[in-house]
Amino acid sequence: MHLTPDQTAAFERDGYLFFPGHFSAAEVALLNAEVPALYARREAYNVREKGSDAVRTNFAAHLYSAPFARLARHPRMVRPVEDLLGERLYLHQFKINGKMAFEGDVWQWHQDYGTWQADDLMPSARAMNIAVFLDDVNEFNGPLMFIPGSHRRGVLEAGHDVTTTSYPLWTLEHALIAQLVEQAGGAGRFDAEGHYLPGGIVAPKGPAGSMLVFHSCLVHASTSNLSPWNRVSVYLSLCAVSNHIRRFKRPEYIAHRRFEPIECLPDDCLLAQSAVELPWAQGMPASALETSPDPIQ
Repeated sequence: MHLTPDQTAAFERDGYLFFPGHFSAAEVALLNAEVPALYARREAYNVREKGSDAVRTNFAAHLYSAPFARLARHPRMVRPVEDLLGERLYLHQFKINGKMAFEGDVWQWHQDYGTWQADDLMPSARAMNIAVFLDDVNEFNGPLMFIPGSHRRGVLEAGHDVTTTSYPLWTLEHALIAQLVEQAGGAGRFDAEGHYLPGGIVAPKGPAGSMLVFHSCLVHASTSNLSPWNRVSVYLSLCAVSNHIRRFKRPEYIAHRRFEPIECLPDDCLLAQSAVELPWAQGMPASALETSPDPIQ
């Protein structure tokens, strides 16, 4: 899969692309079947919600789960980002975010690159996220919200929030968010037929199997999930190989330390069950927990 010139222009303008129903129901079913067992593990790579047993984020499943190892090498996910960055990619981060029914907590307003720069010393914003919905995403189960065009502002000043949720995040001040939303179109409006026309916040929604690509400086957030429907999504954070991180301040299961280019599998790799290596199949190595505040040589 490669992007068209119109898609590339839309990404440069808005900072994201949305592909509804990009993966089939059969492909999504294979991935979804893995999630309960992964979430049941009592491992450091399963971050649970504050005050709850619900999993907020599962990290690095591509190293111990065959279906997700295949997804990490899927051309439908990797090729569009190669087109946008014009370079081979490595996998900086792999996570399965579980915005679970009634228990999924908020993700505050933030830029992903803000964290990658501050914590990992990633040199520039030549990296982005690509996500696949494993559940239908609607207006009730905490959809991801974007401020279109906010990526063009570059890296914004952020504060390190270590108290709001169970996962520390570099977050943006409310006054700045209000300014960005107003600049992007404000509150939106209703037309004469009562249809809402989006303004400075958009929330892509669609069936399970839909895919999002978004810039690492695009400002985004999501509300808590008070609905009876899960909203689980897989995120690949893909980085240009030349732009690899320069510090191992965070554990390896969060920020990966192998910078070899991704070799894509065939497009049917999920259903064909293409062979993949699973280096953590027998358990996460102790080295994955080691960290250092010093830049790497």
